[in-house]
Amino acid sequence: MAKNNERKVIDKVLILFGVVAMVTLVAIGSVAWWASSFIGNQVSTELSAQKISFPAKGPALDPEEFPGLQQYAGQQVDNGVKAKAFANEFINVHLSKIADGKTYSEISNEAMADPTNTELQQQKTTLFQGETLRGLLLNAYAFGTVGTIAGAAAIIAFAGAALMFALVLLGLRHMKRAS
Repeated sequence: MAKNNERKVIDKVLILFGVVAMVTLVAIGSVAWWASSFIGNQVSTELSAQKISFPAKGPALDPEEFPGLQQYAGQQVDNGVKAKAFANEFINVHLSKIADGKTYSEISNEAMADPTNTELQQQKTTLFQGETLRGLLLNAYAFGTVGTIAGAAAIIAFAGAALMFALVLLGLRHMKRAS
């Protein structure tokens, strides 16, 4: 009889642990799902508000120069994946043609050393604007990726909660049988 009582206590502790784990996983999953939804909506809303669009197919989106962008021809940049493509495969290609591929930092140093050189000043301005937009778009991509990861974490947490629910039911069944 004492062994039966010990077994009941163990069953109750394990069932309680399962319930706590299940509730915790549902809470984590809910927060992760909310975060994923919030981030996805925020990235889409903010990018859409900028009204950045890929050029339509044709000379402005030459397939040889922009092979990775053909699938986005004429579309608006409205998610992180498109933001990354626009930043790396469109803006960066154009920036590499300015000042023999030098970066803003390199041209800025040259422009400070030669402040009367209007070509350097224009290159500095253009590179600054292009690299800033590129960086902002890559931040949108990174933020969007975090949202995607949060969505995956939510699904995993909900699956874990479902598993714990099944284990709790099995534990209750076992406890009932052991009685």
